[in-house]
Amino acid sequence: MATNPTTKKPAAAAAEESTTPVAETTPARSVRKPAPEVVVGPALPAGVDPVHVTLAHHHTIDGTDYSPGAQILVSPDYAHRLRGQGYAAPA
Repeated sequence: MATNPTTKKPAAAAAEESTTPVAETTPARSVRKPAPEVVVGPALPAGVDPVHVTLAHHHTIDGTDYSPGAQILVSPDYAHRLRGQGYAAPA
């Protein structure tokens, strides 16, 4: 049978410790980048023009948050995928 090698603190010492204020720190939230004015998502193939897409839902691409109604520049293939998944408003 295993035994616990730690000793219990007396009740008086435990009461003293609980009355002292403890400063708790909360972990910092990751800071999101603002929406860039460049092509986002997968790389744009050579010779292809980017397409403006209006997002229908909240979406995060490469660590950047985009709210509904945000207009972004993406490759035509990525625009097609976003529309198919319901993230982008139909063209």
